Amino acid sequence: MSDSNTAILALEDGSVYKGRAFGARKTVVGEAVFNTSMTGYQEVLTDPSYFGQIVVMTAVEIGNYGVNKADEESDGIKAKGFAVREVSPVASSWRSEGSLQDYLEKGGVPGISGVDTRAITKRLRSAGAMKSCLSTEGISAEEAVKRAREWGGLVGVDYVKNVTCKAPHKLDPQESALKPFTVEGTSLYNFKRSAPLFKCAAIDYGAKASIFKKLGFHGFDVTVFPADTPAEAIVEFAPEAVFLSNGPGDPAAVKYAHKCVSVLIEKYPTFGICLGHQIITHAIGAKTFKLKFGHRGGNQPVKNLETELVYITSQNHGFAADEKSLANAGAVVTEINLNDGTVEGLRHKDLPVFSVQYHPEAAPGPNDADALFEKFHDMVKKICGK
Repeated sequence: MSDSNTAILALEDGSVYKGRAFGARKTVVGEAVFNTSMTGYQEVLTDPSYFGQIVVMTAVEIGNYGVNKADEESDGIKAKGFAVREVSPVASSWRSEGSLQDYLEKGGVPGISGVDTRAITKRLRSAGAMKSCLSTEGISAEEAVKRAREWGGLVGVDYVKNVTCKAPHKLDPQESALKPFTVEGTSLYNFKRSAPLFKCAAIDYGAKASIFKKLGFHGFDVTVFPADTPAEAIVEFAPEAVFLSNGPGDPAAVKYAHKCVSVLIEKYPTFGICLGHQIITHAIGAKTFKLKFGHRGGNQPVKNLETELVYITSQNHGFAADEKSLANAGAVVTEINLNDGTVEGLRHKDLPVFSVQYHPEAAPGPNDADALFEKFHDMVKKICGK
């Protein structure tokens, strides 16, 4: 293996993994996390929730169907680095517009292949998500470990400001239609659009594009606002509903969001997902904590405690709501993760507010939780009386 083709992934505990370089020639530091999805690597890479993280995929081959513009969840790659067991030498799909290798190179993101990603995953599960360094520039193992240890980490850091939109904008009506891709004119999904339309203020903490499309499809006229928009501006907009998106980083660090949401939930029916769920947690006076290694992938089991139903969900988060503090803050835990028992959903006892820790829009992942958008629409419809 020549030096020009050598990549290295180093963890803060001194573990070093050497493999083949692909993507950009670059050295980056970030939190090493693993994702168990079998497909959807482009959606993973472009999910703003991965800002500041180096993603390790557990599936053994990645890149086999290429990449395309339609599958991007934001305006480009947001992950800091990418680690895979094998990167496919070919992109075989009628939808492909390029290879994963070229996509990472154009996006300025380094990748490493030829490493045992499941061994890395076992280490991360055992020791927890770790500070890490990924380099395709030929630096030494000692230097890579040093850079990993010197990185500041995610706790207490506001990454939302790096990925939120710059100004308010209305969702394109064509996007709202959410027309799934078809084969010979036949839809792969049997969706039914809800009615009537409700005016929705969606706060962007680092949202995936599919989330706003799902809101539009399920009966909401969506206007997206930057994360630091004050509550007064949202009130002036006079929405009929408020939606809080996913996003990266420590939810305790975005105190401006806590302040805004604490006002909005008193006035409007509100639905939050992922970071939005955690911000609601803080807005009502409860707390969050950092998980050992987080939940990331399209196969996370969640049980609804009120219906006894179990859903397989798509998730990407490293923090969770503290159950005891939720009870003291007037919230009811509605869903739990069946792997570790952590909180996956809540509703307020007195206000029309609910949230989930997972991603009901999937992309990638199962559509088990799609009904949550209908639940939100029904709740707003009841309150507005339309």
